[in-house]
Amino acid sequence: MTPEFALKLGWAAGCVFGRTPGARVLVGKDTRRSGYLFESALEAGFAAAGVETCLLGPLPTPAVAYLTRAYRARAGVVISASHNPHFDNGVKFFSGEGDKLSDAVEEEIESYLGRDLSCVPPEAMGRARRIDDAQGRYIEFCKGAFAGESLRGLKLVVDCANGAAYRVAPLVFDELGAQVTAIGVSPNGLNINEGCGSTHLGALQAAVLAHGADLGIALDGDGDRCLLVRADGAVVDGDEILFVLARERRRTGSLRGPVVGTVMSNFGLERAFIELDIPFERAAVGDRHVLERLRAGNGIVGGETSGHTICLDRARTGDGIITALQVLEAMASSGQTLAQLVSGMSKLPQVLLNVPVSGRARDVLDVAGVRAAAAALEANLVGRGRLLLRASGTEPVVRVMVEATEQTVAVEAAEQMADSVRAAAAARETAVAI
Repeated sequence: MTPEFALKLGWAAGCVFGRTPGARVLVGKDTRRSGYLFESALEAGFAAAGVETCLLGPLPTPAVAYLTRAYRARAGVVISASHNPHFDNGVKFFSGEGDKLSDAVEEEIESYLGRDLSCVPPEAMGRARRIDDAQGRYIEFCKGAFAGESLRGLKLVVDCANGAAYRVAPLVFDELGAQVTAIGVSPNGLNINEGCGSTHLGALQAAVLAHGADLGIALDGDGDRCLLVRADGAVVDGDEILFVLARERRRTGSLRGPVVGTVMSNFGLERAFIELDIPFERAAVGDRHVLERLRAGNGIVGGETSGHTICLDRARTGDGIITALQVLEAMASSGQTLAQLVSGMSKLPQVLLNVPVSGRARDVLDVAGVRAAAAALEANLVGRGRLLLRASGTEPVVRVMVEATEQTVAVEAAEQMADSVRAAAAARETAVAI
């Protein structure tokens, strides 16, 4: 990401969205220092295309999706690299309905990136203004997604990852009556996701035990993911959260369509749904793929192991705060602790290794040696586990995931596969150098 690219991207998107007279876009961001730079560049690009810009400041990604629809904006933009370190950044778009852009619209925006930037006449230039009540409106939206009476009597620790939710998340749970201890709420532009949030749960686990809390809530840098920590300090991942939410909707009679996980979802989740006679489907990794499968099957609940959970009966996109509220709602209605709610699911031991590679990670998966090693391991794991290889969509790494009935088997198989990937990557790098 460079300011030149952000400027051109704002202009390109503005050329597409600006065909509607009086078009405006909403722009939110997380707490990275670079967000100020890219916000200004995008704003200038939109202005050059004649599009009005409404600046929201630091807000979770799902907040921008909701507010885009609520304000009847033409599109919503989020400046964030989610769970990545502060030195990364990116731009996400939402349609006027609060959904991800269609492939056709994305391709049209990309087509403008190859053209020369031209500016509309001065009298047609877009203006920018800040929306002062954005945080309050989103807080009320989150509170409205909680169907229980209140959270009184509950002690919660909320880790906001020094990210986009650092202001709004503690207020949501506090205003619903919980006793809230907030951590990860001192962003300095560089400490987003640093030793905190959903990617680093140690601080939250320690705080839950120190404060005798009923629950710990870990959000990521842009607030669309949520992982939980039980009162005893044990971590509850996205698969277990999905199990709790699906079973609760099944109990209340509101569940419809299949529950959708991903190819990374633990096989223990699939087995638990089989026992409950709940239809379960797997999508490719990525919330977009989960959402597409949910809508195709008229489902309402889906998610990823990482904690990106979608509840279409409450929001149009994954929302970490709303996910946590749905679990709290299940606890309140059932009278059970989180430990009791997840006890109906037993996860198979799972090992995930990230193998750094140079060049395109996907190309390494096509190497004959890697394919042969994968086929041999899959044959060896038949009946007692599974292997999954995939190229990361955000980093130059190949992800090696192995599940098995025994931890030692999963570790050994994952290491063997990772060694094969490393060897293939090294061979390709040597060949390129020669």
